[in-house]
Amino acid sequence: MSFPNQSSLLPLELVDKCIGSRIHVIMKSEKEIVGTLLGFDDYVNMVLEEVTEFENTQEGRKITKLDQILLNGNNVAMLVPGGEGPEV
Repeated sequence: MSFPNQSSLLPLELVDKCIGSRIHVIMKSEKEIVGTLLGFDDYVNMVLEEVTEFENTQEGRKITKLDQILLNGNNVAMLVPGGEGPEV
């Protein structure tokens, strides 16, 4: 992905450019989510499809596949455009 003038790009503009692309979402909890971004609002609530959820538990890493989810933006710590999730 190429951005012509990165210094003037606002955060929500960057997220908007990611619609239709894969995105790696690191949550405030022990979860990381990878999926295709379908849309978002001003609070960064997001709709993702073709989702893989990675959760670190005491038993090890739990991986869950989901068709579509709605993420609450309050629980998001970081977004990684084009990210494919944590290394296995």
